[in-house]
Amino acid sequence: MNKQSSDIDKLREIIKNLEVAMFTTQDAEGRLCSRPMATQQVAFDGYLWFFTEASAHKVDDVQHHRQVNVSYVDPDKNRYISISGRAQVVRDVAQARQLWKPYLRAWFPKGVDDPEVALLKVEVHHAEYWDSPSSKVVQLLDFLKSVATGEAPKTLRTGKIQVSR
Repeated sequence: MNKQSSDIDKLREIIKNLEVAMFTTQDAEGRLCSRPMATQQVAFDGYLWFFTEASAHKVDDVQHHRQVNVSYVDPDKNRYISISGRAQVVRDVAQARQLWKPYLRAWFPKGVDDPEVALLKVEVHHAEYWDSPSSKVVQLLDFLKSVATGEAPKTLRTGKIQVSR
């Protein structure tokens, strides 16, 4: 297994079952804009997929500044992930049909054939993660020890993953 393949596997394991991300774009004035978006649950292969309205401001943002950030938080597992990559707008009805889930009708009442349906495809380049697999009690004791000794907590794991092609 090559390094890129193992990094994709690692990121796949970290983000599986995380449904909502904060999707950050840069607008025309250079401001960062974040909004919650549902990640389409497909086997992660280096790309993340999101449904959007074709007329949404984030579509304009992506067309002018393709660099985006996608962040996930899993408070139950004390896990945090920040992903950077390049987004593109995809207007492919066949791809939309593959990814379509019934709950999307809440946002797209006309269904997958609605001309307002578009996809955002994020090519993941880099990710950083922080997690602590220990129980809350162990984390608290580790934190208190860190405060007393001035040493970094031992239960926190961090890592960087390079996925760029």
